[in-house]
This record gives sequence, C-alpha cells and structure tokens, in this order.
Amino acid sequence: MAAELLIRTNVIKRNGQEVKFDIQKIVNAIQKANHEVAPVHQMNEYQIRGAAEKVAGQIGSSKHAVNVEDIQDMVETAIMEMRGYEVAQKYVRYRYKRELARKSNTTDDEILSLIDQANEELKQENSNKNPVINSTQRDYMAGEVSRDLTKRLLLPEDIVKAHEEGVIHFHDSDYYAQKEHNCDLIDLEDMLQNGTVISETMIEKPHSFFTACNVTTQIVAQVASNQYGGQSFTLAHLAPFVDVSRRKIRASVIAERTDCGEPLTESIIEKIVERRLSEEIKSGIQTIQYQLITLMTCNGQAPFVTMFMYLDEAPEGKTRDDLALIIREVLLQRMQGVKNERGVWITPAFPKLIYVLDEDNISESSPYWELTRLAARCTAKRMVPDYISAKKMKEYKGGDVYPCMGCRSFLTPDTEGLGKDGKHKYYGRFNQGVVTLNLVDVACSAQGEMDRFWELLDERLELCHRALRLRHERLLGTLSDVAPILWQHGALARLKKGETIDRLLFGNYSTISLGYAGLYEMCVRMLGKSHTTEEGREFGLKVMQRLNDKCSEWREAENISYSVYGTPMESTTYKFAKALQKRFGHILGVTDKNYITNSYHVHVSEKIDAFSKLKFEADFQKLSPGGAISYVEVPNMQNNIPAVLSLMRFIYENIMYAELNTKSDYCACCGYDGEIRIIEDSYGKLIWECPNCGNRDQERMSVARRTCGYIGTQFWNQGRTQEIKDRVLHL
Repeated sequence: MAAELLIRTNVIKRNGQEVKFDIQKIVNAIQKANHEVAPVHQMNEYQIRGAAEKVAGQIGSSKHAVNVEDIQDMVETAIMEMRGYEVAQKYVRYRYKRELARKSNTTDDEILSLIDQANEELKQENSNKNPVINSTQRDYMAGEVSRDLTKRLLLPEDIVKAHEEGVIHFHDSDYYAQKEHNCDLIDLEDMLQNGTVISETMIEKPHSFFTACNVTTQIVAQVASNQYGGQSFTLAHLAPFVDVSRRKIRASVIAERTDCGEPLTESIIEKIVERRLSEEIKSGIQTIQYQLITLMTCNGQAPFVTMFMYLDEAPEGKTRDDLALIIREVLLQRMQGVKNERGVWITPAFPKLIYVLDEDNISESSPYWELTRLAARCTAKRMVPDYISAKKMKEYKGGDVYPCMGCRSFLTPDTEGLGKDGKHKYYGRFNQGVVTLNLVDVACSAQGEMDRFWELLDERLELCHRALRLRHERLLGTLSDVAPILWQHGALARLKKGETIDRLLFGNYSTISLGYAGLYEMCVRMLGKSHTTEEGREFGLKVMQRLNDKCSEWREAENISYSVYGTPMESTTYKFAKALQKRFGHILGVTDKNYITNSYHVHVSEKIDAFSKLKFEADFQKLSPGGAISYVEVPNMQNNIPAVLSLMRFIYENIMYAELNTKSDYCACCGYDGEIRIIEDSYGKLIWECPNCGNRDQERMSVARRTCGYIGTQFWNQGRTQEIKDRVLHL
C-alpha cells in the first residue's frame, strides 16, 4: 500500500510546488522527534511505521493533492493514536521552530520555485497569464515581495490571519504595497477629443478613425500598466471619428478625380468614399483587436479590457449608424477569431465584448435587428458578446446604462452630479479594491445555528469593513504623478502635478467592493437545501440584503461608496475550498469539493433549465449592485441561432447582465475542433484530453472556457478545473 501511494499521491508544499508523496519523509520526521525524548518514552519502529502508514492511507483516500500543513496535522494525530504522547509534543515543538524560521524570510522559496516553474499555485493563479515567460515571472516576483511586505508590515495580524485561514480574501495583496487600484471606466471621449499625453508625448485629437483606433490601443496598454484590474471603453467614443474619416476621404476622392479629369458624379463619389471608409473601419478594428491581443503590459499579460457596444450612446442619425458599422465590424472579426502560432483560427480571450439589448435592436421590426442576429452568431461561435439589458439596467441603475469595469465590477449610479452640465458621469470613474467574505465559513462556524449565524455574519462583515478601510486608506495621499495617464491626462481625471487623488476616493466618484462567495453552500449548511428552494431563496435574499444594509450604513457614515460585489473568484474558489476542508472536514454538499460556488450562482451541477436559472438569479443580481454576472451553460449553438436569440430576448426582459457559455477548443495534434474533455489521471489529478486522439499536452491544444465572466485560455488550478468538469448544460 505504501509503495503504491508513493507513486499515486501528490503533496502541495508551502511554496505552492506540487511533488510526489513520499512516506519515508513522514517516517524521518517522526524518528527525529522520537530521538528527542527519553528512551522509556520512545516509540518502537513498528509504531513509527504504523503512524506513517495511517497518514499515507488518509492521503491516499483524498481525491486531490494534500497540503503539507494538513499532512503534519495528520502526523500529530497518528503519533498520539500510537500512544507516543511525548513524541507528539516534540513534533509540535519542532513544527513551531520551523515555522518561526520560515517567517524570517517568506519570499525566497516562492520566488525560486516560480523561476524553476515548479510553483503550481502561481502557475495557475490567472488563466490568462503564461507563467513561463519572463515578463510574467518578473511581475510574480515583484508580487511575492509586495505580498510579503503586506502581510508582515502593512496589514494588522487579525486581517492577515483571517485571509490565510480563508475566512475572508484580501484581493490583490501583491499590488497593495504599490498603492494601485482595481478597475476603470476609461474616459476615452475626453482623451480623444481633447488630447492626452502618453510617455511624455503629446497626442492631439486624431484626424481619422484609424488613428483614433491606434491611439485607443496605446491608451489601454498604458492604463493596464498602472492598475491591476479590468478596464472598459465604449465604441461610441470612437463613432464620431468615422465621419472625420468620411469627410477626409471625400475630399481626397474629389481631388483625385479632379486631377485625373474624371467627372464629379455624386453617386460615384459616394460609392468610392463608402468603400474606402469601410476598409478603414476594418483596418481600425483589426488594429484594436490584434494590438490588444499582442500587447504585453508590465504585469505579463494582454490588457484585461472590455469593449462596450451600446447604440443609444451615440446621437440618433448618422453618428449612430456609424457606430452600428463599427459594431458590425467588431462582431465579424471576432467571429473569425485570430490565428495561433500554427495558423489555426482560435477564440481569443480579449477584448471582452458587451452588447446592449434595447428597443432598437431586440425584435425583428427593430432598425438594428440584423446587428443583433450577428451578435447571436458571434456568441454561438466565440462565446462573446455578453449581454446587458438596457430595460433592466435602467430599472436597477436609476435610468442609466453604462458598462462594467472589466468583467463585472459596476459603478454605483451617479447620485452626486459628478458630470458637467448636470449630466451623469461614469467614464473616468474607478474601483478602489475588493475584500471578499466567505459565506460558507460563516455557516460552518455557526454549526447550523441560526442566531449564531447572524451574530457571526455581522462580526465578519465588520472584519471586511476594516479591511476595506485599509484599502481605502492605502490610496489616500497618492500623488497624481505616480500614474500620469490615469490622474493627469484624462483616463480618470485631469489633476495637477503634485495633487493627490484623495477627492476622487469619496463622494461616489469611485466604489469599493464588499465581495461574497458561496451563497449556495451557505444555504445547504444552514438549511440542508439549495437556495433554489423557496426556503433557501428567502434565506439567501435575506443574507444579501444584510450585506447591502451594511454597505449603506458604512457609506452614510464615511462618504465612501461601499458596494456589494459578486466576486469572480478564479483562484480564490480553490483556496476557500481547501481552507474550509482544513477547518471543518468534508461536509456533504458543502465542503466536499475543491471549489465553492461563485457569488449567488446556482450550483454548477444542479439541473435547471436556462430560462429558470436566469429568472431565479435576477433577484440576486439586483442585490449585487457593485457587480455580478449570470450565465447559462449551452451546447454548440452554431446551428441553432434562433435558440440563441430566444435566450437574448429573455435576458432583455428578465435580467440585467448575462452570458452564454459555449465551448471553443482545438487540438493541434489531430486537428479536432470540438470540446476537449477533462479526465482524471492515474494520480487523481484532473487533466485535459482530446477525445479524438488522446493528446494531453496542454502546449498542443487550445482550450477556451468562461471562468469568471471572462474567457480563460491558459488553463486553471484543480479547484476551477473540477468546477468546469462538474458543469451541467442548461439548454
């Protein structure tokens, strides 16, 4: 048995490196402790071997790799069960001394394992970062130093402890020391119309659509290098430049025909102008798509950017029609995809696309219905665009329609009159950061007792409040000079040199997010049933309302825009699951998987049809004003566009923000173009395998999956991989 386990079971070391389990290491550790006690209290070789084999058996029964801390807990228990009480005491003391020694320098092992490409945790932390390349490693190395400083010097001990135990998650601690913020809505209109400065170079108002597209990509790259979250811009801010090019092309055509002695027939001139304009729009959008995919920011990835497509943002008439031309070209190019290094058309992760459903495009009699049909075809093939219902958003957001910042983080409605001439302002605003509450841990800590649950919930919410205040206070005093593109040259503000950003941190200009995770598991632990039951729904909504009430209370007292946020949890889902298993063991339906459920979502394995799921989740999404997105898991829909359109109409009528999860994979070994499956290998690890040829080499396959509101393409940790495997179809 021990020999078999030596081959089959993996251990996750403290630095994140995943290694094969070796029973001899347990034997050696017990022997060291054994030598420290008097002979009369020593264990014999049979007891030592028995303790080691007991631990090996426990590890062998686990369905996933086991953390070394968990193994040490098992060793202590096994020694005690073999009546080696004095040996157990020595073992505990030895662990304590080793812990103190490790704390003297917490970064060396992590950085070295990263350089050696042996740190599984960091390698799969972000599904859109390639951990092998130098720029990503450099960013991760800097992040490890920042994380170490943050834990040891910048955060209170109780916040660090709660984070490490998975009670809360203090997001992006690897950027906390640098005083960077989270997400942005770029004020592209201001920067294009009034000019900006990039790398100390004046960029004036563009004189063509193509130039405006080129400048936009440079702005996006600069913004991405000065914050750590997502960013969004709207295509409506590019629409006026179509007519700038149209007039410029027209003048050129007339001049050319005059020089050549050709007649200035208006219909001919018009056809030539529109043809050349179409080519320029195509080239401009191609520039945006390819530059944003191929640009590498200083944090080792392409910019995490969303393009917003909302027809009513442009004035009715020619400008709106020009915006429709831009949107059409974006959708056509995204449907085609991009070629990978082998020349195969694949699905790119970014830019993420959002298409707004409204009265002028939602029915066959609507003027822009054909654009909506094109969006449906694009979604069926490439998983984007995602959809915002103008109808529901106006209902939720005080009559306004605007994009999220990145994948799902939404600003709160402008109730302060932040814009000019009494207009509401959204572009140029941002998010300060996120702290997420593990609702499952609250339920497990309360042991199912309802009074204790509410008491603990309030305590944990105050812990999150304190952590959020630390994020806010870390940004106070930040000079505009640290990121001129953001604070001085229009992306977020036009502050003076030497001016602080402090006034932008209050009065609803920027938000700060109280995240939450695991509403489903919370209900199962407290009620023994899903939140899709009537009792579970009532309890879940009550909890959500409590989060909102607390945010309102803090906002009123401090003039800081706290908001409830459905956390994406790409890697946190695994971290929380592991922490829960360590603290509470395996509880059926609660802690028995390697992931916990994102925000309010119906559990991925729960059988529910697409329309019922969207309708059910709509009430919860309304109580996540700081951001959330719902999804439905669907099969290949490329030959069933009417069904996609039906879902889009349902989204328009019932829920503010939703997406369709399809599959878009490719195997480079055999050319298979379908769904690459997840299987369990001989070590119990989940891996990807081509169902056609059996290829398991991730370097020779392209897999695209929606993970947290955006598409991931660099593979995922074991927790997220299990979650993807467990998903059921909703249609």
